[in-house]
Amino acid sequence: MEERIKDTEMGQIDLLEVANVIWQKIWAVIMCFVIGAVLFGGYTKMMVTPQYTATSMIYILGRTTSISSVAELQLSSALTADFTIMAKSRAVINGVIKEMDLNMTYDQLKNSVNITNPSDSHILQIEVTNPDPKLAKDISNTMANAVAENIASVMATDKPSIAEKAVTPGAPSSPNLMKNIAMGGIVGAALAVGLIVLGYMMDDTIKTEEDVRKYLQINTLASVSLEKKRRKKSS
Repeated sequence: MEERIKDTEMGQIDLLEVANVIWQKIWAVIMCFVIGAVLFGGYTKMMVTPQYTATSMIYILGRTTSISSVAELQLSSALTADFTIMAKSRAVINGVIKEMDLNMTYDQLKNSVNITNPSDSHILQIEVTNPDPKLAKDISNTMANAVAENIASVMATDKPSIAEKAVTPGAPSSPNLMKNIAMGGIVGAALAVGLIVLGYMMDDTIKTEEDVRKYLQINTLASVSLEKKRRKKSS
């Protein structure tokens, strides 16, 4: 064992030998892969609450804004980042909670909302994630209207248009069952490989003549084969 540890410290691990040891116990790796996949999949399916995401969109430019006005376009582009921050302000979030009579705090609703601005666009996407798909849709649409009104009030301009209303999502956005199953399999297989390699490194038994020459640095003069004794059946 000390020789193998010394070899490890000197970076002289026989990778082919390690690979051969792993291959000889590939059944254990496969078994741990399956067990890990089943455990992660079962936990995801039974213990993790599905989350649904609904998305609505706001067009930043007002109804009467002239598209031919370069100055207006540049201004709206520059202000889009500000609008993204304003969309999650207390005035908007608390207004939605009050309007919908939600049993949620400011932080809870704020954390369930994600505001994004696709590059090179004047669009704000309002994503709301909730265990209830219908509630996610309703909150997203209410948020869109509240954000538009807040922008119009603060900027003293026309109310931005609702480019697209949210619809009830038909499938959960999280958790990703297949991803978690694959992750569980990989974790299980990696654990098996790690234990196999550790067992190999800790094994200090001499098994072959090659081991004698490699670890004890002596040559063998003779070898004795051991055979199991067989009892002869009496006639």
